[in-house]
Amino acid sequence: MRIIRFADNLALEPDAVVAGYWPTRDEADPRQLMKALAARGATLTMPRIEDRNAALSFRRWSEGDPLVDNRHAIREPPAEAQRVIPNLVLVPLLAFDATGHRLGYGGGYYDRTLAGLRAAGPVAAIGIAYAGQEIAAIPHEANDQRLDMVLTELGLRRFS
Repeated sequence: MRIIRFADNLALEPDAVVAGYWPTRDEADPRQLMKALAARGATLTMPRIEDRNAALSFRRWSEGDPLVDNRHAIREPPAEAQRVIPNLVLVPLLAFDATGHRLGYGGGYYDRTLAGLRAAGPVAAIGIAYAGQEIAAIPHEANDQRLDMVLTELGLRRFS
C-alpha cells in the first residue's frame, strides 16, 4: 500500500508509542508505515486480545519479533511480551465516513480500547484504509469512538 509516502505527515512526538496491527482478510496493511515510524524513533506495539469483552492490551513489538495466532486467527504478540501504552493507534476498519466514524468487525475491541486510552490521556486514532472504503455515513451509537484521522493511498485526512 502506498501510505508510506505520507509518513512524514504524522507529527510524531519524540516519545511516540505507536500501536499497529497485523492485517487480516482485506485490511489495509500498515506494516511498511510502522517500519518507517520505528526508523524515526517510535516505539512499536501490537494489540493483544486478553478477554472477549475487554479492551485490547498492547505489547511492545519490533519487526521480526514472534507473533502467535489468537482464537480469531489474528496475529498478536505472545502474553509474555512487555505491556506498553500507546499514544497513537493505527486502527483497521471495513469502512469509514467523512465524520471519522468507522465500521469494524463488530467485536467492539477498538471502541472499548480507545475509550479507555482517551480517559487516561491524549491518544490519536488513525484509521488505515483504502480510499474506496469511504461510504456516505456509518450508523453509530454513543459508545462508538471516532477516528481523529484516516490515512489512505490518497493521503492523510483529519476530522474535526
